[in-house]
Amino acid sequence: MAIDPEQGLEKANYTVDQNSQDSFDNAPTETGIFAKMRAFEARVDKKLGLESEAIVRKRPEDRRQPHWVEELSMAALWASCTMNTSCFATGFIGWELGLSLRQSIPIAIFASILGGALTGYCATFGAATGLRQISVSRYSFGWWPNKLVALLNGIQQLGWAAVACITGGLALTAVSNGHVSLILGIVILAVVALFISFVGLNAILIYERWAWIIFFIIFLIIFGETGKYADDSSAPTVSGLTLSGALLNFLAIVYGSSASWCTLASDYYVNYPVNVSRVKVFLMTTFGISIPTSIGMMAGCVVASALNNKPDWYSAYEDQGVGYLIQDMLYPRGFAKFLLTLLVLSGINVNVISIYSSAISFQQVSRPFARVPRFLWTIFCFACILALSIGGRQKLNTYLQDFLSLLGYWCTGYTVILFEEHYIFRKGKFENYDLEGWNDPARLPLGIGAAIAFALGIVAWCMGMDETWFIGPLAKLIGDGGGDVANQFTIVVTAMAYFPARYLELKYFGR
Repeated sequence: MAIDPEQGLEKANYTVDQNSQDSFDNAPTETGIFAKMRAFEARVDKKLGLESEAIVRKRPEDRRQPHWVEELSMAALWASCTMNTSCFATGFIGWELGLSLRQSIPIAIFASILGGALTGYCATFGAATGLRQISVSRYSFGWWPNKLVALLNGIQQLGWAAVACITGGLALTAVSNGHVSLILGIVILAVVALFISFVGLNAILIYERWAWIIFFIIFLIIFGETGKYADDSSAPTVSGLTLSGALLNFLAIVYGSSASWCTLASDYYVNYPVNVSRVKVFLMTTFGISIPTSIGMMAGCVVASALNNKPDWYSAYEDQGVGYLIQDMLYPRGFAKFLLTLLVLSGINVNVISIYSSAISFQQVSRPFARVPRFLWTIFCFACILALSIGGRQKLNTYLQDFLSLLGYWCTGYTVILFEEHYIFRKGKFENYDLEGWNDPARLPLGIGAAIAFALGIVAWCMGMDETWFIGPLAKLIGDGGGDVANQFTIVVTAMAYFPARYLELKYFGR
């Protein structure tokens, strides 16, 4: 029945039904191997807190007021997983694109804040709803289109973990003077992260709360020992429209690096009380991502500029990779090896977050997938990460440039849709969400508006993207190598498409 879209959400029974069930309680009794595995996981969960029902909504009465030390996790969690060798390696891309140090550093800072703000916004839904990020997006994407979002997010986190494994593996190879191969280094990092991810959110938060301190000190040492070699006077090696294209490309890469966390952000806030300040969550998440990311990337920018003056560093970077470069540029050598060993752990931080959230995402692709115990999905993700990182280990920078830009594209469209849904169609009030119906397709939007807007957003990506494998027609207009304007175009197209599409969805379908 058609309804007035101005009051559509209220008339479509967006109320809280206290008699409904959050999980799969009404499902038929399970039998078979998966049922036995889930029962085993549940028994272990009671003793160790392994989160056998990780995707289930956390009810307000099941949460407690956190200690101020626990609230540090709002920022410290992201600091630990962003201040790493992957971030350091990303800082070299500006130099490789022909930008000067004075151009690369402001872009790294600005784009990190911009991308971090998207993640900060998405993080505010976690405590307010008690739902994981992929469950939150069901209220705009609906039941069926949201399955694509869950799949994309799972793949995205596997790719992020692969990047961390490659950079960490390069560091481990350098520490061992080549005795540990890159493949073996990748395996070691992935296995350690797998073990930590098994334990669940509580252990992850404790570990990530303090790990960032080590890496912050290491990057300060890097600045101190390499800053005097920075080349802050050389002009960029490109000019005109080609320079503009290089600036846009580096902006897209750094932005994508920080924005890519938005599709898992609320996963780590579901245990906070409902009344926690959304402003606090936004600011701590935004700057918890952007400041550490900027520190790591600026270190990369500084060292990359020094390659102009240090031919031995340049040879180490080009011939052996970022791990050997770090070992050569720090002194004394024994101390450099020690720091490099610690930096290996930074790859584990990313893997822990990525494995945990990708497993949760895959569980939400379909109901049968949700029946598969989380620990099996964790093992599956571990195997995929190994395959991706081993396959892409020889082309790290190409991997970074293409992968990080691509992440920004779809995360931008995703966040625009969530933003419009919340502030335009739900009046910015969580009372207008049927939170008890999070797992019931009949009580969720059909997702037609989101599907249309997201699909048109994909067209916008393709028009403005600048990747090594494809340059869109709009990107081709900017300089010799193209200029990435996919994110900017995606914002405009998605925002313009979602409003009328969602309006009509409410008008004709009532939900």
